[in-house]
Amino acid sequence: MSTRPTVFIVDDDEQVRNALTLLMESVGLKTESFVSAQAYLDQFDADKAGCLILDVRMPGLSGLDLQARLAAEKNHPAIIVITGHGDVPMAVRAVTAGAVDFIEKPFNNQSMLDTVHKAIAQDAVQRGEISRVQDIETRYNELTPREKEVLQYVIEGKRNKVIAADMNISQSTVEAHRSKVMEKMLADTLSDLMRMALTLKLID
Repeated sequence: MSTRPTVFIVDDDEQVRNALTLLMESVGLKTESFVSAQAYLDQFDADKAGCLILDVRMPGLSGLDLQARLAAEKNHPAIIVITGHGDVPMAVRAVTAGAVDFIEKPFNNQSMLDTVHKAIAQDAVQRGEISRVQDIETRYNELTPREKEVLQYVIEGKRNKVIAADMNISQSTVEAHRSKVMEKMLADTLSDLMRMALTLKLID
């Protein structure tokens, strides 16, 4: 996964792309610019961290079209919408659909930079959460079917004696499975295990 965030600029107006590129690079931010939404999609990489500055109205795929396409991905950069005055209702729609903010053209440089830094920070938090969930899912998938069964009983609050009776195995075997579950899931306490079960949606 790329560690240095990138500011992706998607606008069919060359002057806007150039102005945004110069502004971002003036504060040391890495940039990539695209003349259309399709051009961005053609090179899209979910592992590239950062934010996407996206014009609402463009030939071909619109900014809202691109946002909808990205929504189907498990991960994508945080989105900032830039818009002309007449496109404000569409920009509001984009924010409602999850964009960090919308900024009207012509934009104030400092406001744009502040919003970009906010979007990059939000993207980092989102990626950290996705990574955490993926780690838990990986550990869960390494459990044996028997260990998953014991885990389910544990998160339902059943005692080892009851689990043993329900599974028709000895209590010591349940305790061994339970210990293995804690070890494989990297859970120090039952509370840790319960939080992981919530993340995995094993608890209704």
